Amino acid sequence: MKKHAKKKLLSYMGISLALALSLTACGTSGSNGGNGSNESAANDYPSKTITITAPSGAGGGLDTTARALSKMLNETGLVTQPITVENKPGGGQAVGLAEFVGYNQKDPYRLYLPSTPLIINNLKKEGNSPYSFRDLTPIAQLTTEYGAIVVRSDSKYQDLQSLFADMKAHPENFSLAGGSAPGSQDHLVAMLPAVKAGLDPAKIKFVSYDGGGEAMTALLGGSVDVLATDISGTTEYVKAGKVRVLGVSAPERLGGQFADIPTYKEQGIDAEFTIWRGLFGTKEMPDYALAFWQEKLKALSESEEWKRTLEANGWQNGFKTGEEFSKFLEEQEKLIQEILTSLGMAK
Repeated sequence: MKKHAKKKLLSYMGISLALALSLTACGTSGSNGGNGSNESAANDYPSKTITITAPSGAGGGLDTTARALSKMLNETGLVTQPITVENKPGGGQAVGLAEFVGYNQKDPYRLYLPSTPLIINNLKKEGNSPYSFRDLTPIAQLTTEYGAIVVRSDSKYQDLQSLFADMKAHPENFSLAGGSAPGSQDHLVAMLPAVKAGLDPAKIKFVSYDGGGEAMTALLGGSVDVLATDISGTTEYVKAGKVRVLGVSAPERLGGQFADIPTYKEQGIDAEFTIWRGLFGTKEMPDYALAFWQEKLKALSESEEWKRTLEANGWQNGFKTGEEFSKFLEEQEKLIQEILTSLGMAK
């Protein structure tokens, strides 16, 4: 009996050892990217719905860009899985960024599309976000466009010079709206030319809304007097005759329906400001997912469908990826620091 029990025990030990070795081999294969789970995930990607976080409310240029991107990727067949846009407004876009950084940082199905200085606005004295582009994976820059200073169509102001003259003389009579936090995109669109025109930025009342759509609603409803936004956010309102764009931050006049709008410089104000938008992934986004999106976005940037989308929205093709995009982000960080310093808002 003892001999039989001993043989039985050795037999169990042999089976256990074989099973352990088998499991170890499987785990090693997957972690090395061989025939294991990583390779399977890469081959199957994407296999479910992708979510793009837009850190603003519905409406405005940021939301419009995210929805146009998702629509075009599907309609061109470059991405066959559904792409949804998730609006996360609050805190001048800081809420959306904080929530995105809090997700699983290896999740390849979550993407992020911010506005210009949000991801580097922790350079401000009163910066409302501790995060920056260094907490994300840069995938590609998609578009560039320009800022606009806007009033209602029934406003007495026809140009920037007359508006700024009155704002300088009686700043307490004016409120300026934007769809981002102080020191971020919309604020800088207006503050740069205002300071060049001799206004004290500390005396200008800036009202921050959760996206360009909300800020435009405030302007049309008479809650504010002036709106600083991106030119694409004014498209339908200009067509409908509801607003007047007094100036754009471009180096030269735009085309299409904006051809009659003078630049800041044409009105004697030496300032310009470029707005760009790009796509980011989670900080530890897998290499296979990063490569997938860079390839698909490059193909999209070269498509006729995307070119028509750019033209319809007053955007320009600013496609950059890889090291070029990373270098651009570092240059933007220096530029925003210089701008904030000139406005007395830098740390």
